[in-house]
Amino acid sequence: MMRGLLSRDERGATVIEFGIMAPVFCCMLIGGFDIAHSLYLRATLQGVVQKTSRDSGLEANSDEDRQALIDNKVRAQVRALVNNSDIKFERRFYRSFTDAAAARAEDWTDTNGNGRCDAGEPYTDTNNNSTWDDDGGDAGQGGAKDKTVYTVTVTYPRMLPLHKFVPSLPATQTVVAESVLQNQPYTDQGSYTVTKTVRNCL
Repeated sequence: MMRGLLSRDERGATVIEFGIMAPVFCCMLIGGFDIAHSLYLRATLQGVVQKTSRDSGLEANSDEDRQALIDNKVRAQVRALVNNSDIKFERRFYRSFTDAAAARAEDWTDTNGNGRCDAGEPYTDTNNNSTWDDDGGDAGQGGAKDKTVYTVTVTYPRMLPLHKFVPSLPATQTVVAESVLQNQPYTDQGSYTVTKTVRNCL
């Protein structure tokens, strides 16, 4: 009879159920906060990058010192959200929006078949910067009529330690924002010519 009473005793069942469900619920909650924070940072970063890239394309902001000041505005905005982040800036310029969108490598003869221009392989230096570019662009803001791709990459530790619960997740997250705009025609550039030269990769 005592055995029958014990088998029908449901006291404490809620505590056991909570103990089973709590870790799963906490992981879902942490994951939701983590995703929401990442999406918010991505949206904020994209907005400030759009504004900053427009400022960079103006004639008054064409020199490197001015561009550094503009980059610092992005840095301050990001640090307000993620103080311990690593922020990298990159400017690549192209001759046209089509080239910027395609980001194709400069034509070369891949004699050794390794997918890289090396070992003295000939290539067409389209932007005439004396180096083979795997995206067809050139470093920097560029000049009049150039289409500049402004990219900001932010790497930061996860806001919540989700990676400790899910080992396959990295301890850091990376958010990338990019903007493509045409430079305002600068007064010191009266012509726009492109010289293509055949060179050899090192």
